[in-house]
Amino acid sequence: MLTWNVCATWWIWNSTDVGSVAAFIANSFIMCLPWWGYRVFKRRFGRRTGYVSLILFWMAFEYIHLNWQLSWPWLTVGNVFASNPNWVQWYEFTGTSGGTLWVLVMNILLFDVFKNILARKFAAKQLIVPAAVLVVPLLLSILLIPSVHPKSQTSNVVIAQPNIDPYSKFANDAAGPQVQLLLSLTANAVDSNTRLVLWPETAMTQRGAYEDKLLRYADYQPIFSFLQSHPNITLLSGVEILKNYGPEKVTRTSFLYDGGYADEFNAAVALKNGVPVEYYHKSRLVPGVETLPSFLDFMAPVFEKFGGTTGGYGRQDSSSVLQQPGQPYIAAPIICYESIYGEYVSTYVQKGANILTIITNDGWWGNTPGHKQHLQYARLRAIETRRWVARSANTGISAVINERGDIVETQPWNKPAVLKYNIPALTGQTFYVKYGDILSKIALVVACLFFVWNLVMIVKKRFAPVK
Repeated sequence: MLTWNVCATWWIWNSTDVGSVAAFIANSFIMCLPWWGYRVFKRRFGRRTGYVSLILFWMAFEYIHLNWQLSWPWLTVGNVFASNPNWVQWYEFTGTSGGTLWVLVMNILLFDVFKNILARKFAAKQLIVPAAVLVVPLLLSILLIPSVHPKSQTSNVVIAQPNIDPYSKFANDAAGPQVQLLLSLTANAVDSNTRLVLWPETAMTQRGAYEDKLLRYADYQPIFSFLQSHPNITLLSGVEILKNYGPEKVTRTSFLYDGGYADEFNAAVALKNGVPVEYYHKSRLVPGVETLPSFLDFMAPVFEKFGGTTGGYGRQDSSSVLQQPGQPYIAAPIICYESIYGEYVSTYVQKGANILTIITNDGWWGNTPGHKQHLQYARLRAIETRRWVARSANTGISAVINERGDIVETQPWNKPAVLKYNIPALTGQTFYVKYGDILSKIALVVACLFFVWNLVMIVKKRFAPVK
């Protein structure tokens, strides 16, 4: 487990050295728990029951790891097919949990074949079941590949990639020049059919800016002038913003600021001329970096010392969509880390989103596999929801992805760039959007029953009469 964590996510070191070591060790330890359960059940109930328990415990672990306060679903096994979306078009029914099940069953079957070869008990017919388990999902995926919807004839999306150094973009005097750079990229691309402009995570970085005063800040005035000149355009941008609560501490994360309590949010804002400002506050925060789990409050000084956060950003409890009058696109404002949560992303579609808009800042890790993996995961979200994805990344890789997970337009890493594409706004809900991670939930329930069964057997054995 430690080897897997280090080899797959070593790039975290580029943004936090001590934090990455802690993450590698903690995550590796947690990943060992399903294997411990497998060992117990195999010894107590035999090989076959052991294999079943391994599948159940691992899938239950992935679902819990997706939803608790220290979630880190980056290494969910089903993510492995992100670079081969045509293999897993059935994710519109199962999500990544179906891929996890496929990998586990396939490996267990092949492991048994390997053991039989070593024991000189191998027969060719033993390959029939593994071959079927391998081929049937591939054939099903081919049958499920949808026809791509034609481009929109009346609207397009412009995606800006400013390529700003993430370690200097929050300087006190950086907000104004960054806005000018983004506007210059945008203005060169928009046309009369442009309806949505997408800027990356924290593109607007005016220090100490309040939500209810956004229209007053001098650094942002060029944005509002641009929108006045283009009244049909909605700008969806990342923003770091404060919300003032007054004299009372109304949330766990609020802090004393400017004579009262306030929360700071990693947020998305939708701006359109003549329309009230809309915000979405990032809900799924990065543990240790953007938020500290409540059960680790006693370690706040340690996290703060090594570059983490003591209180963390504020957050909203659930997803919400951004929609303005006359706008054909109902946007799902997915901020960075949130895009690896398949079931969470599906809730935007439940609320009416007809396009997935991912805004991110992957430059913290440098030119490593991290930003490439993050891009690939967006392809799975497209399949699960059957929505087009518009992805704006500060340093890259920005992209347009269609509803079957194909990257149809992209811009390279570490380059100021802009994309324009006539993205269709799609409707309808997949089975996965309607019902979520059904396989994981079933596995979690049955895993709990297995645990209770084992507990009952232990109690019966302990209190059984001595013969």
